[in-house]
Amino acid sequence: MAIGQNKVITMNYILKDSDGNVIQSTHNSRPFSFLSGNGQIIPKLEGAVDGLLIGGKKNIKVDASDAYGEYDQTAAQTIDRKEFPQDINLEVGMDLMMNSPDGRKIPFSIKELTDDNVTVDFNHPLAGKDLEFDVELLDVRDATPEEIEHGHAHGEGGHHH
Repeated sequence: MAIGQNKVITMNYILKDSDGNVIQSTHNSRPFSFLSGNGQIIPKLEGAVDGLLIGGKKNIKVDASDAYGEYDQTAAQTIDRKEFPQDINLEVGMDLMMNSPDGRKIPFSIKELTDDNVTVDFNHPLAGKDLEFDVELLDVRDATPEEIEHGHAHGEGGHHH
């Protein structure tokens, strides 16, 4: 039976790349909860979870194109180091945010540093990677009116933002 929209779905998962390397896991932390039908997780993953019963487990493989997209070479750019604030100690691998002209926050990571330039990458860190999820559905409940209004699940004890 399908779970449907505006349900709070709680699950444990292990996320692996196509080589079997664990990228993320909820097993030594809290389970993950999301508001169904609101674009909060990869659509193909949500569709596969939608058919599970509580306690059900499933292995879900998602191609890069259905996950975070193919890697876009044009999303990596070299910027003059002077464009960055002097008080930031830049390091390769650092994740930062910038504001777009319309005020949106845009994440990027630093890929390379020279004395004069910084190569940044605006691709999602998992772009270009086929993914594999081992999921276990723990709970499904109706979302509260407040969760639906806010567009996301709230943790235990209610609203936390």
